[in-house]
Amino acid sequence: MLRSLATMASSFSRLVRFVPKSDPSKIFIGEPVDTKVDVGVALYEGKDVQVKRFSGSSILEPGEKTDGVESIKTLLSPLAQKEVGTIRCIGLNYVSHAAEMGLALPEIPTVFLKPATALSDPWPALSILPKITQKDNTGDYESELAIIIGKDAKNVSEADALDYVLGYTAANDVSSRTSQNKQSQWCFSKGFDSSCPLGPVVASSAHVSDASKLRIRGAKNGAVVQDCGLTDMIFTVSQLVSFLSQGTTLPAGTVILTGTPPGVGAAKKPPQFLKEGDEFRVSVEPYIGTLITQFKNEE
Repeated sequence: MLRSLATMASSFSRLVRFVPKSDPSKIFIGEPVDTKVDVGVALYEGKDVQVKRFSGSSILEPGEKTDGVESIKTLLSPLAQKEVGTIRCIGLNYVSHAAEMGLALPEIPTVFLKPATALSDPWPALSILPKITQKDNTGDYESELAIIIGKDAKNVSEADALDYVLGYTAANDVSSRTSQNKQSQWCFSKGFDSSCPLGPVVASSAHVSDASKLRIRGAKNGAVVQDCGLTDMIFTVSQLVSFLSQGTTLPAGTVILTGTPPGVGAAKKPPQFLKEGDEFRVSVEPYIGTLITQFKNEE
């Protein structure tokens, strides 16, 4: 008998998907033994991160916690490409970001899509700057909170929307600004392969009772460029899930990027775009930790 989403979410605080040191041919799901460790930073610093294994093979069906403990060899995106379907993304969802771009606040969410092929793993996986972006070097970062839908949602109300949320993680909505500015639709400029790094953990919706109390930071090569509380969001998690589900089924595994706070490279004077060798960190605190991404040019 399948457990309810609420029961499933309450069975863990944070989940990771990873390749274990014990057998690099396998992929496991589990919960970090240290409840406070920033998994992304710890692995980047070469530390051993131990995980209590779950019996399932996906965060969508994690199964039961086992007695087995594994060490992470390689951290993976919480979901595989085959699980995410189409990634829903929200543009212009922070009051202060709209102000820095000189734009009026939207009355309804601005929606664009990323294909599943945009999904990529955290460090040491690389995010590729495609040749079209390299032409004028206008690749940009966007620190974002990501929502993970845990059961099929359609026509849900705002009051019931959180009942469909399995948890939250961090994302980087990597963008190509020249391509974006040439078109009224953004799917092309934001949908390149590996343009959606995701991770490091999924924090359970039972653990994160109010996402508006989270804080998001973005750091480029060690310098903080984005730092904002989620109380600045124009549309809340409940409003976004409800809106996106109207007339459209959001299957379990759907990822929703909720928009970026101020401080994007395109708004800097002069602009601060991404180049090969750059490192970008998206931190969502508490609970989620740091998504680290390094960039490489497509050859």
